[in-house]
Amino acid sequence: MADRKRVGVLISGRGSNLQALIDAHAQPGYPAEIVRVISNVPDVFGLERAKAAGIPTAVVSHKDFPDRESFERAINAQLEADGAELVCLAGFMRVLTDYFVSSWNGRLLNIHPSLLPLFKGLHTHERAIQEGVRFAGCTVHFVVPEMDSGPIIAQAVVPILPDDTPDLLAARVLEQEHVVYPLALALVCEGKTRIEHGTVRLSGVKTVMQALVNPQASLA
Repeated sequence: MADRKRVGVLISGRGSNLQALIDAHAQPGYPAEIVRVISNVPDVFGLERAKAAGIPTAVVSHKDFPDRESFERAINAQLEADGAELVCLAGFMRVLTDYFVSSWNGRLLNIHPSLLPLFKGLHTHERAIQEGVRFAGCTVHFVVPEMDSGPIIAQAVVPILPDDTPDLLAARVLEQEHVVYPLALALVCEGKTRIEHGTVRLSGVKTVMQALVNPQASLA
C-alpha cells in the first residue's frame, strides 16, 4: 500500500510483540509500515528480529544521557528523521516523560498485559490470580502521562483456569497480545479510531455481541 502509515517501534528486549507487528507489516494490504526499530539496550534479540526482516534499527542507550528528556530527544530525532507518524511501545522498559508523551499525543501506542484499568503496573498475572478474578487479558491503549491510563483501543480476554500459575496465564495472554496489537495498530492507521473526552470511539468496526462466562458450569 502506497499510503501506509510510517511506524517506529521502541523495544528493550526480545521483541515478542515486535515480531507480531513485523509479521503483520509484511502482509499485503496491512496499513502500517515499520520504518525503524529503536532499542535502549544494545544486543537484544528484538534487534535481530528487525534486521532479519530488513527493517532499519538503532540503539539509543539511556545510559549515554544525563537525564530522561535528553535521552528521549535523541529518540525523537531519530523518529523524525525516519518520518515516523506513529510510535508503538513493544516491551520498552523506560518510563516516558511528559515531553515525549505530549510530542506524540494521540500517536503513541502501548500494550499492557491486563484488562485495564485493572492491574496497572507490574506483576499483573500474579495479582489477577490472587484477586480471584475469572478473566485476564491484554489492552492496547494510547499513552498518556499517567502510567497505563490512556484511552483504550482494543482488548483481548482469556479465562483464568483453576490450576493457573502466573507463568501459564502469562503465556496465554501473550498469545492474544500478538493478535490484538497488530489489530489495534491497523485500526488507528485506517482512521477508525478517534479520541473523544478521553475515550476511543470506533467507526467502521463490526462488533459481535457475545457473552463470555467463566467457569462454564452447567446448572443441570
